[in-house]
Amino acid sequence: MNEEKVKELLRESGLKVTSQRLMVMNILASHPDSHLTAEEIYDLAKESSPEIELATIYRTLQVLLDLHLINKVDFDDGFARYELNGESGASGHRHHHAICTKCGKVYSLETDLLDTLEQEVFEKLGFMVTDHEVKLYGLCRECRSEKTNGKKL
Repeated sequence: MNEEKVKELLRESGLKVTSQRLMVMNILASHPDSHLTAEEIYDLAKESSPEIELATIYRTLQVLLDLHLINKVDFDDGFARYELNGESGASGHRHHHAICTKCGKVYSLETDLLDTLEQEVFEKLGFMVTDHEVKLYGLCRECRSEKTNGKKL
């Protein structure tokens, strides 16, 4: 989402367009595959705005979440992570993630793998799925190729 659209959405919601809100959006936009924590966003924000406080980052993230400009994702590692919204598949659902259980690397899967399943659920049960989240856990190519105790994983 471009900066002008963000400004417009903030104004339409009766909110001020602040440098902090734009900065957080720009940080997330410039790190699309990083799935940053609030603390990581804070560290990046301090590079250009040393006076910014962590509480400001948390408040800003909540505003952006409420406006559906960003998503909060949980990779079961004890940290809330954030990414830009709008990375949906053709069905309108959020994209999915594959998470390496050894090194922790996260891969975004842009294809919505569950369209067929959703259609079947609708046809058989009359249940319309409006959203879902998929997290796949396993070993990435690099971790699989590493030798552990003399054996390949």
